[in-house]
Amino acid sequence: MKKLAFLGLVFISTVLAAQKPNVLFIISDDLNTRIGPYMEISNHTPHLEQLAAEGMRFTRTYCQYPLCGPSRASLMSGLYPETNGILRNIDQPGSYRLENPALADHPSMAGYFRQQGYFTARVSKIFHMGVPGGIERGDPGGDEPDSWDYSYNVMGPETHSPGTLELLSPGNLHYGSNFARMIIADGSEVSQADYLATSQAIAILESRTGPGDPKGKNLKKIKPQAPFFLAVGLVRPHVPLIAPENCFIPYPVDDVQLPPVIVADNVPEQALFRQNMKIWEMDELQKKKTISAYMASVRFMDQQVGRLLDALDRLGIRDETIVVFVSDHGYNLGEHDCWSKQSLWEGSVRIPLIISNPGSEKSHGSTCESITELIDLYPTLTELCGLDSDQPEILQGKSLAVHLKGETPDQDASIAYTVTHGGRAASIRTSHWRYTRWGEGVEAGNEELYDHYKDPEEHVNLIQEPQLQLTLAELREQFEQARNRARSNQSAL
Repeated sequence: MKKLAFLGLVFISTVLAAQKPNVLFIISDDLNTRIGPYMEISNHTPHLEQLAAEGMRFTRTYCQYPLCGPSRASLMSGLYPETNGILRNIDQPGSYRLENPALADHPSMAGYFRQQGYFTARVSKIFHMGVPGGIERGDPGGDEPDSWDYSYNVMGPETHSPGTLELLSPGNLHYGSNFARMIIADGSEVSQADYLATSQAIAILESRTGPGDPKGKNLKKIKPQAPFFLAVGLVRPHVPLIAPENCFIPYPVDDVQLPPVIVADNVPEQALFRQNMKIWEMDELQKKKTISAYMASVRFMDQQVGRLLDALDRLGIRDETIVVFVSDHGYNLGEHDCWSKQSLWEGSVRIPLIISNPGSEKSHGSTCESITELIDLYPTLTELCGLDSDQPEILQGKSLAVHLKGETPDQDASIAYTVTHGGRAASIRTSHWRYTRWGEGVEAGNEELYDHYKDPEEHVNLIQEPQLQLTLAELREQFEQARNRARSNQSAL
């Protein structure tokens, strides 16, 4: 009887596992919204356009810190950076659970899926990893190892690739942040980090779905009947900007148009710390080459997304797999004469987010314009997979499942909260406004206010407009509430 009861439990767990969808989570590195689904440009990222046609595109999603390590720790923990304590890049395994002892038992998003019986796997950069630097050594970086049943660290050549590296930022020689490009020969991309990561991810998909040898007696799979949570990190378009020649051809340097530089006189100096002549010292040609190489790197990354989607179709598991595509933060390419990340401009903190849920066909090809945050992904995926009843109570994001299910959400007054400079500067984004403060309290000349209905490029700082003082007071209050929420939760922990 005990044996029969045991077999019954196994059967029930197997049936339950079969009812849970798989999750393919793809995260790109330093990617802004200059991709096909977000701008009027044809045949730039055709595979992401395909994914958007099979899912929902979120057009106003914001990171919680425009820097790789803090943003990824926030996303994976479901907590604001000021709550989880990760306010800088950390390359030691353990992430927030090591840095903040109060969160030692708090599972990451993948760790929670693992606790719920999923087979979880990481390929390449999900938490922070040095790119370049650590990835040439095959280091795990600041990974959280308890999140995974299996993890794979890519060892890629980066600047050691067979090609000529061209430095484009003579004022910045820092190995991990300067602008440099390399055009490699078509066919040699098979040794690049993203190609290797995608190949390993496809191998995992084949391993999980293949029938195997029925006569085999050795253990061949971990959790053989379990659905999978597969996280794939693609490091492009993070510098160095390396891609095969075919990816550069559509973006001739001479055709690149630099964004107009418009900076109001009342913009705080702190907001302009990433301007060209303060760090990179690029001339006009170097700027154009940087943008061209960035677009080429994005195209190469998109090709890897296509390989992953093709594998899902080939293996017959597309209809039972939720696919998420996201970036860790945005990236400036000359707007306000600012470059790279860490700023609080819209281009630095707004990110692409596409969620394709096979069970939500009504949402396919649609757009969600609600204000959303990266920390919303944790509760969204737990709800879509039917795991939300036991999810950690301290999660600070909100589930986006209501949008994917085609339901009409309640009146949305959401705001997005983002910090930088170790938490000493922060910004909130509402559907109408962006309010930014460089410092703890209000001081003369340390605030910004932009009307996104009239000024989506954030060219006119309205902080001193007399007719907007009531609006400013309301936004200051919302700002304090958002900041206190993040910091008070840290104190409560």
